[in-house]
Amino acid sequence: MGYGIKILVQGKRACFTRPEMKSERVSYDVITPSAARGIIEAVYWKPAIRWHIDRIVVLNEIRFETFRRNEVGNKLSYKNAKSAMRNMSPVYEEASLDRQQRATVLLRDVAYVIDAHFELTDKAGETDTQEKHYNMALRRLRKGQCFFQPCLGCREFAADVALIEEGESEPRSFYVDSGERDLGYMLYDMDFSEANNPQPMFYRAKMESGVIEVAKLAGVMLR
Repeated sequence: MGYGIKILVQGKRACFTRPEMKSERVSYDVITPSAARGIIEAVYWKPAIRWHIDRIVVLNEIRFETFRRNEVGNKLSYKNAKSAMRNMSPVYEEASLDRQQRATVLLRDVAYVIDAHFELTDKAGETDTQEKHYNMALRRLRKGQCFFQPCLGCREFAADVALIEEGESEPRSFYVDSGERDLGYMLYDMDFSEANNPQPMFYRAKMESGVIEVAKLAGVMLR
């Protein structure tokens, strides 16, 4: 196992969309490991390292709310964008002609403690050491730096990220005395072993006293 960090992630709203819900966005009860990894990579990522989520602590009570908003029905196709690049022609999607109203079931007032570690990949060079990348990640977390704004599922739901230093106690979970809670099958991550055909991976998430031991539960996954 590589070097590890512990961070506190908070936000007023979050939406970790269930893929089985087609027409409307409905969030999972808690953050997914892939979303947690995305938050850390927004702070520090290099091709030489790969982050892995070990543990997620759910701090606040799980609460939902619903709202409706205008969205664009379609997305710009890859073929059109590629053709526009070759022909140097403008490419765009006119929102006013393809606007539709959709409902979103989201989480409110979320807070998580995320334990993660990284390992060196096959793209690591001679100067890439675990200690070097670990110190760079700590420095960026302490300064509040990021490559792009970390978000909680959707871009408009910004996340506040803070480092929990070694020896510093983590906040108390609302579910510390609640026992076990089965969260059902959740998206774990995407398998990019086939670059042109990435496949989703799912795991059975269980929360024990507010803690999801992701590394242990991910031993058995569905694809």
